[in-house]
Amino acid sequence: MTRNQLVGETIVIATILLAACTVQTTEPGSGSGNSKSITPGLTETVRVLAASRHIGPLPSPPPVRPALVTLGQALAFDKVLSGNRDISCMTCHLPAFGTGDDRSLSIGQGATGLGPHRVHPQGLFIPRNAPSLFNLGAMKSLFLDGRVFEDSLGRYHTPAGARLSPRMTSVFEFGALSAQPMFPVLSREEMRAFSGNELAAIPDDDMRRVWAAIMVRLGAIPEYRKMFEAAYPGTPFAKMTFAHASNAIAGFLTDRLHFNQSPWDRFLAGDNEALSNDQLIGARDFLSLRCSICHNGPAFSDNQFHNVALAQFGPGKGNGPLKNDDFGRLNVQRDNPAMRYAFRTSPLRNIVLTAPYGHDGAFFNLRDFIAHYSESDVKLRTFDPTTLEPLLQGTLVNNASAILATRDTILNGVVIPDSIIDHLTTFMSALTDDPKHYPSVTPARVPSGLPVDRP
Repeated sequence: MTRNQLVGETIVIATILLAACTVQTTEPGSGSGNSKSITPGLTETVRVLAASRHIGPLPSPPPVRPALVTLGQALAFDKVLSGNRDISCMTCHLPAFGTGDDRSLSIGQGATGLGPHRVHPQGLFIPRNAPSLFNLGAMKSLFLDGRVFEDSLGRYHTPAGARLSPRMTSVFEFGALSAQPMFPVLSREEMRAFSGNELAAIPDDDMRRVWAAIMVRLGAIPEYRKMFEAAYPGTPFAKMTFAHASNAIAGFLTDRLHFNQSPWDRFLAGDNEALSNDQLIGARDFLSLRCSICHNGPAFSDNQFHNVALAQFGPGKGNGPLKNDDFGRLNVQRDNPAMRYAFRTSPLRNIVLTAPYGHDGAFFNLRDFIAHYSESDVKLRTFDPTTLEPLLQGTLVNNASAILATRDTILNGVVIPDSIIDHLTTFMSALTDDPKHYPSVTPARVPSGLPVDRP
């Protein structure tokens, strides 16, 4: 089925289903929504629609050996990986903020404070929002522009190209996720810094030298040498590369941040009382409208790239006449002009925990973000920058016409009534795991002895 056929099918399904299932019954429901009764036929309708969109259970990953998890946890929270030892991977992915930082745009190295209280002395921002770390093993491409992915033949595609050698990739146990942590440590804005340390002094194109220098730092800490060798039995630390560290971080994320025990998962497993009637109505609307064309599969992401007409602000990625624009996927897939302003479809699991939303965190309220998809062209042209923090309010790029020129055609003509926006928002709560399932992921200490960030 072509994409256009699928859109047409969706419109037909929506017309039929949104007129159906309107009679209430007194059968009990145990979900968390407002309605206490389940509409006749609604449960089966949602099951059929979910199957048609291939939205099945999210499989649990294979067990990860504990020594690898422990090493990865320490590395993820240890500021020794950053140039000036002032920021860790998790500084921008704080568990307390849904593995984000509660900011539209993150603030990297050289700053103080955490989350919404983080301040940079020069007012610098990272160009994009910090995406959540939940269920990353279910994603085929990583980063918002998908610049790290593993193809069907097991080949890795990354900004490093051949500098990520077969010797390095042979260590990877978690697909593209094993490669992802290798790149934030290279970014001057995020972790490496512009000066003041031996990592910053290395030319940007000498990636292997940066990675090797980090391993020298880690090797100077006896506890880390023991942890690496425990995590990789039979391999002496002297023969390891930063790929071993990156793979360990991926193992930690896979083991500790994979969640598949939400009400929706219980529903898929056969529990007809897992969702409230309101959540079921939202699920029906979500699955019968165009939402599920892109948000599908167990993780609710097609792993593809779409321009959904989001305003652009902040420092940008060096695109456009003033170098303050962000062309998204086009910076990776340069031969496809349709990818301008396209970003990866975000997975929806635990989404109520991961505000703000969008590649630049333009929306702090989930309902507002869902509402953006209704008449998104109008919403883009009328975007109010005063909703942003003061330092970002004057950075809005005047590029609405250019964004709309490549807006995904799936959004053409989309108008969503307020009542359905409410239903969709309610359904999102069904995709969130109970907090009691969340393990404590922040270590009490790290081997470097540097402070661990915990807001």
